Amino acid sequence: MKNKIFVIACGGTGGHLSPGIALAERLTEKGYRCILLVSKKKIDARLSEKYSYLKFRSAPGAAFGLSPKVFAKFLLEFFLSVLFGMRLFLSSRPAAFISFGGFLTAGPAIASKILFIPVILHEANRIPGKAVRWMSRIATRIYLPPGVRLKGITSLAVRSTGFPVRREIAPRDRAEARREIGMPLDGKLLAVFGGSQGAKALNNWVWGNAEKFATEGISILCVTGPGLFHEEKGDNAQENQGTEPTRGVVKFVPFCDDMASVLSAADLVVSRAGAGSLAEFVACRVPAILVPYPFAADNHQEANAKFFREKGAGIVIPQDKIDTLTDEVLSIIKDDEVLKKFRSNTEKMEREFDWSNMLTDVESYAIGHKRVLKAEQA
Repeated sequence: MKNKIFVIACGGTGGHLSPGIALAERLTEKGYRCILLVSKKKIDARLSEKYSYLKFRSAPGAAFGLSPKVFAKFLLEFFLSVLFGMRLFLSSRPAAFISFGGFLTAGPAIASKILFIPVILHEANRIPGKAVRWMSRIATRIYLPPGVRLKGITSLAVRSTGFPVRREIAPRDRAEARREIGMPLDGKLLAVFGGSQGAKALNNWVWGNAEKFATEGISILCVTGPGLFHEEKGDNAQENQGTEPTRGVVKFVPFCDDMASVLSAADLVVSRAGAGSLAEFVACRVPAILVPYPFAADNHQEANAKFFREKGAGIVIPQDKIDTLTDEVLSIIKDDEVLKKFRSNTEKMEREFDWSNMLTDVESYAIGHKRVLKAEQA
């Protein structure tokens, strides 16, 4: 009988939480119990509520920083997170501790090591983050994107894998998807995302160009993020839908709880270049124009975007050249042949983002860590 428990640290951002939920979904279906560690951020609370059948625990933790105040908070939260991890692991005795990076990783990882519980890390970005780099030397297994390496880490510990995507993120019928999100069935649709926290630069770009796109008959759904919701223009644009059917509809929403419908409805996406977003674009086969967040840690979004562009699934525009974005969007979204080519290339990328080997490998830890290592070394 399968009664093993996995503890999964995945809070802090949508890019960490979504793959944690995806893995927990699959493991739960196989009869395992999962405890997902999340932060106290609103994005974590919002997604957690949607998956009420999974067990979430709010865990201590704070981002690292060199300023005295930030560093002091980091040290306090780190100490509390180690204690939290020790108590949790002693009571639950998990088969493994699995982390998708972020500031919730360090404390429980140290607690796992003290208690001889396998530490499993997943890095989604093409430039590994600080948490994964720091914890990699105490990890039993590290999952990295294909072609990505970590210096000083034995190949025995590393596996190449894709990004765990939730079951709901899959292509849907275009007309049905547009009805679900309340957008016109006819005409082209552009979806704009700034990530789980939104993106002021992209929101302002949509706000400044909304009339131009509407006049061109192109509709836009812009997910602004919390606190950045341009309600007035969205309402006015919707009112125009009945009186001027040739005009596009421009709609702003603060959150998106049905990403599969939005991506299935869209002809093109303008987005930041988080690894989770790219995996969802591939899963729903939608091309993208990527505007990497220029202040992302280690500039990892630029590396992600470059990979996506090299695979022929879209193009990249730096934020300091956002003034060229309007012309690029209009050029691509009106060209059905270009869109078809981009979509075809996203389908080819599905193999790059496959993560079935991670699921199989993680499940093997329920057998017993020592037996897993003995089989690998044979």
